[in-house]
Amino acid sequence: MAIGSYDREELNELLEGRQFRKLRETMSEMNEVDIAEFIEELEAEKKVLVYRMLPKELAADVFSFLEVDDQEHIINSITDAEVSKIIEDLFVDDAVDMLEELPATVVKRVMRTAGTETRQLINQFLQYPENSAGSIMTAEYIGLKKYMNVEQAFAYIRAHGVDKETIYTCFVTDGQRRLEGVVTIK
Repeated sequence: MAIGSYDREELNELLEGRQFRKLRETMSEMNEVDIAEFIEELEAEKKVLVYRMLPKELAADVFSFLEVDDQEHIINSITDAEVSKIIEDLFVDDAVDMLEELPATVVKRVMRTAGTETRQLINQFLQYPENSAGSIMTAEYIGLKKYMNVEQAFAYIRAHGVDKETIYTCFVTDGQRRLEGVVTIK
């Protein structure tokens, strides 16, 4: 059966045949959702093995699409450094969604490995009531200053947009980070 445009049987054959380099290459060309679906269908010990094979730039995206039980299993099976990499690479709102579902012992481990800034942002988001604007907003946005001209704004977006969840709507703020207005890329 095909996953997206990839053959599940082929992926399983590569895994069973221990052709890990070819499996990694194949997964690096796949969609994150399809990879998560493939991992979820594996036996517990193979889930971690396959997850660890993922290219670093793909791993956090795949992780965010896994079921909570699989996220917990992976977190419990990998090193603190690997946990830290996942949490730092996730968008803060995705990390918060994940942490709200995990048992307290796992959350403590994840929070212990997170960087200071990430930990503070996560704690801030966790304090918002469920389904409030604060609980569903993102912290990864482009913030522009009203004195910027178009050229400066685009230079700033190019330099800082890579790590942001949304770049198509930019928020203009004053020196105290109060909202002055909104600008769309269009």
